[in-house]
Amino acid sequence: MTVYLNNYELRWPTALFISEGHHLAHSNSRFWDDRVIWLLTEALVGTTAVADFEEIPAQSTVVDDPWSDSTPQQVVTQREWFAELISRAGELRKEFAPAPYWPQRRGHESSTAGGGPRNTRRAFVRIIKDFFDSGYLSEAFGEECVDEANDLPDASEVIERRLGIPHLWPLEPESWDEDTFYGLVEIFHDLVSRPRRRSWHSYGSEWHHYEFNSGPARILYRWKVNKMLRSSGIDYELSDEGADLGRLVAVTDDARAQLVHQLLSAPHANIKERTENAITLFRGRTASVEIKRSAIVILAGILEERRSLLKETLVRKDEGALFQIMNEFTLRHRDARQQGDYDEAFLDWFFWWFLATVELTNRLTLLALTQPRQNRSSGLPAM
Repeated sequence: MTVYLNNYELRWPTALFISEGHHLAHSNSRFWDDRVIWLLTEALVGTTAVADFEEIPAQSTVVDDPWSDSTPQQVVTQREWFAELISRAGELRKEFAPAPYWPQRRGHESSTAGGGPRNTRRAFVRIIKDFFDSGYLSEAFGEECVDEANDLPDASEVIERRLGIPHLWPLEPESWDEDTFYGLVEIFHDLVSRPRRRSWHSYGSEWHHYEFNSGPARILYRWKVNKMLRSSGIDYELSDEGADLGRLVAVTDDARAQLVHQLLSAPHANIKERTENAITLFRGRTASVEIKRSAIVILAGILEERRSLLKETLVRKDEGALFQIMNEFTLRHRDARQQGDYDEAFLDWFFWWFLATVELTNRLTLLALTQPRQNRSSGLPAM
């Protein structure tokens, strides 16, 4: 069997498409084909994949051409076609981003283009409109139907209960200050929920949406909004994990992002909550100097508990240098003996150094549990 992948472009993150596809592949719902069509409509560009799927028989059949001497052929079913599509989803091309058009190449973009604050907010409104039109806000805001009494929640009140600001729906980006905008970015992360099934109401000429699931919707929301923030040059992104999941955090490079991921997914239950708390404090959008210092103090406490491990593993008195900095700068202690005349930028250095050292001690702890003392290398494990 061959699915012609060259005909399709993926507009979703690949991992999300595979995840939702696996969920459907194992479903025995009587609405299975409707769910597949809805997924293909959402995740792939255009209607080609839907048309291909609808042309395939639902049940296994054999085609015998009376004008041919060849052996009758077993025709692929919709489930087999869909299973192959999902298994090969990693080969799908990503949605095509066109090269700049003539006005952009000539430097004559319209005043509505670009990444300024006003245009970023308009781009955000377009994202929310797309989610609304696809039923992703129907669980939170309800959905009108011509056949039913529409006693729906007031969308503006739903938002006000969370943000404390009235009259924010419909969205009017020109009226927002910075805090309102960022607050809405975070709130809609918690409101979206993907409908895995929809049905067409012919009398009202409208779609109705069912079987909501917030997990995939929030993954897609973070992906879309973070792309928008990056393209606008904004140094915040919605967190993908941790206690600040779905909250705006300071953007870091890939290496530090990977370090955070390793610590948040580490199996060290005795320090995981404190490490997660330190990360949440430090990378929050409104983190002040004092909040950052508090985050560093949390990490310093973890390292103090593991000082004997560091002393045993590191060569000579290297661990002493770490604790000298920890104790002689105004981090954990504040008196005349501590050095406090350093630039605020050093807080970033302290935090990431301490965080990397906590991750190192996690690996040293695992090494100690898995190898007898006499067989352990005297040096550090490979970084």
